[in-house]
Amino acid sequence: MELSKEISEKIEELRYIESNSQGLLMQKQNNQIELNEVTNALEEVKKTSGDVYKVSSNIMIKAQKNEIIKELEEKKKILMMKQDSIEKQEKIFDDKSEQLKKEINSEIAKKK
Repeated sequence: MELSKEISEKIEELRYIESNSQGLLMQKQNNQIELNEVTNALEEVKKTSGDVYKVSSNIMIKAQKNEIIKELEEKKKILMMKQDSIEKQEKIFDDKSEQLKKEINSEIAKKK
């Protein structure tokens, strides 16, 4: 069965969307790992009663606990916003992918 130009274009668009979805999944996983690390670091810093250090340009320096907490909370907030944005993009891609699949299957069913 020969596919029409329209179906071929939709299949190509579907492949493109699914490829982008894979890229988003990788971003989401990497972001989640970083978010977990920041969350764990924040919890540890809050628990500690001793000195707090941070690494800057491959050098460990003593830092103020409240400044480190503020930095980590800000980083966590940014990572959470990024995660939300990625999830919204995923939803858009998933919806478009489902729509294209239905259109492609409908067109193929008409050809039979």
